[in-house]
Amino acid sequence: MELIQGTHKAPQDFISNMPDIVINNILDRLRFQDAVRTSVLSRNWRFKWTMLSQLVFDVDFFDSLETEEEEDEEEEEDEEEEEEDDNEDEGNNESIVSKLLLQLRGPITKFELDIEHLSDAEDINNWILFLSRKGLTDLTIMNWDYSPLALPTNLFSCLELKHLQLRHCYFNNPPPSFHAFPNLLSLDLCVEFEDDIQLGEFFTRCPVLEKFTKDDLFEMEKVNILEIAKQENLKILSLKFYNLDDESTITSSSTIFELVGSLPKLQELRLDFEEGRLIEGVGKKSFFTTFTCLKVLKLKNVCLDSGIMLSFAFELIRSSPNLQTFVITPSNGDADSPPQVDYDTTRLLQLQCVTFECMKGSENELRLIKYLLACSPSLKWMHIFSRFLKSAEEKLVFVRKLLKLYRASPVVEVELFWY
Repeated sequence: MELIQGTHKAPQDFISNMPDIVINNILDRLRFQDAVRTSVLSRNWRFKWTMLSQLVFDVDFFDSLETEEEEDEEEEEDEEEEEEDDNEDEGNNESIVSKLLLQLRGPITKFELDIEHLSDAEDINNWILFLSRKGLTDLTIMNWDYSPLALPTNLFSCLELKHLQLRHCYFNNPPPSFHAFPNLLSLDLCVEFEDDIQLGEFFTRCPVLEKFTKDDLFEMEKVNILEIAKQENLKILSLKFYNLDDESTITSSSTIFELVGSLPKLQELRLDFEEGRLIEGVGKKSFFTTFTCLKVLKLKNVCLDSGIMLSFAFELIRSSPNLQTFVITPSNGDADSPPQVDYDTTRLLQLQCVTFECMKGSENELRLIKYLLACSPSLKWMHIFSRFLKSAEEKLVFVRKLLKLYRASPVVEVELFWY
């Protein structure tokens, strides 16, 4: 039999022949250390990684550096002392990051840095200055060290920023040369403030801000939340309060209503009371402002055993006629007064999803569940999580109470999760 001999063609490298913009998009989705490793694939790939536009130097990245350094030390145990000293210098995290940044050739739009220990804060200041000239739009600095990180002054040179997140940093007043963050859309702060901080003035320099998160447990007295009311473009607001008894932080629930009422575009509100409580008597006030744009409401550490807090939660829900998602996490606390709540169910809600976390099964919690079920004809599901009802008898009693409640929605599914 005669063999027919054909020509064999080498497989075509489709990936390498893709447009640079597509390859860069793929590399940006890899971990930084993996993107750099593509340089060994071929001569054509040697410098592809230098066009990365999104940099994430997180704990995983620095752990990989330590692992590689340990492996190098094991392989080079017999080297001379001078060479070992050179390796130690190259293993310095700040030095490595600096060298990597200097090799990048294209624009850099995102920079995320997780710090457990930093030997010299000036390195970050130099990095931010470098990035400010690269078109940086998304900056995250997460400091996990015990001491707060001094905010890099060059941060205020990043005028193209759209997203800024700072954790455990020392936030001071901007330099006189700073005029505005004209493009800033989201601001997430968990920081310590300078004594004479002027946040109101800072907010006015963020004219298009849509999302603001204030998430910490200290120095709340330096934040006048009514200064936030000037941000008329805000769509998402998240605040954490530690001690609401302190009149320098917040005086009453009316302050919150005044704040929310002054934000005409607000769509999502998250309030964490961190076991705080409102001032005595303010929950009895009736508010007539409606929050027509509010669609998502998340309340955390709300003591529903307090009549004042329960009244506040009811009033906030009823003032949001277009609310679609409601999440509440009750906290432990002592009952301080009987709830002054209007249980009128004639005003219907647009709720579709409700979540109760850490439910204890108290009467006030059942009152809130009863109200939501009776006023929500569009409700699709209600999820109830509880770790306080331990015995089978306690669970059975609670389930029987739920089954007796009227449901305005014919399709709502109430699911219980015990953990």
